[in-house]
Amino acid sequence: MPFPYTDLCAATPATRHASTLDTVVQRGVLKACIPGDYKPFGFLLPSGQYEGIDVDLAQSLAKAMGPNVKVDYVKTTWAKLMDDFTGGACDIGIGGISVTTDRQKRAFFSTPYMVNGKTPVVRCADVPKFQTLAAIDQPSTRAIANPGGSNERFAKSSYKQAKLTFHTENLTIFDEILAGRQDIFVTEAAEALVMQRQKPGLCAVNPDKPLQYGEIAFLLPRGDTVMKQFVDQWLHLARASGEYAGIENRWLR
Repeated sequence: MPFPYTDLCAATPATRHASTLDTVVQRGVLKACIPGDYKPFGFLLPSGQYEGIDVDLAQSLAKAMGPNVKVDYVKTTWAKLMDDFTGGACDIGIGGISVTTDRQKRAFFSTPYMVNGKTPVVRCADVPKFQTLAAIDQPSTRAIANPGGSNERFAKSSYKQAKLTFHTENLTIFDEILAGRQDIFVTEAAEALVMQRQKPGLCAVNPDKPLQYGEIAFLLPRGDTVMKQFVDQWLHLARASGEYAGIENRWLR
């Protein structure tokens, strides 16, 4: 019997299962889940428009997928992000998503595009006081964190003595420190640097030497290697061409 070459080809995963990439191109819409409360990655303006590093990157990715592909932003929260994403609400997840093994169990990640470790934000006068995790984790420290993401996990695993409060409004969490109601918030270095610039009186503590290593990437559908390969190749070319550097500089410099 001849080798059933044509039958074997017909049975390959690429032909049995369409990639999300194919669906997006055919639909003409890239659906992106985004919490929208995390500067400088993704922030929902009062006008209803989104802005930030990931918003610009998503627009570039959509253009690479096809000249007529548009981005549809799907509002979510950090607590609901993974359920919304795995439930089919969107094609990618954006907005400053930290790479974690828990998320990796349920989804793919793109190649990370930024190293962005955990960095404390405090009142500037308190910078000398909070130089190490041991100095932070004291009974007198009032620490604050936002629920549902890597900041919550860091706080729960790191604080054994500090008084921890969870604050559901990411947009006002820094004001709690400025007002003197809380002492410290640990978040990614990029957000810490942006808030330091936007809110006089707040300072990032050693952003070049984070308390914990971290990476930022896009969420992608688990098992969809075609989609992941396309996104990773697009990101590689965006870096090589200088496009990515231009976007990052726009929001971080």
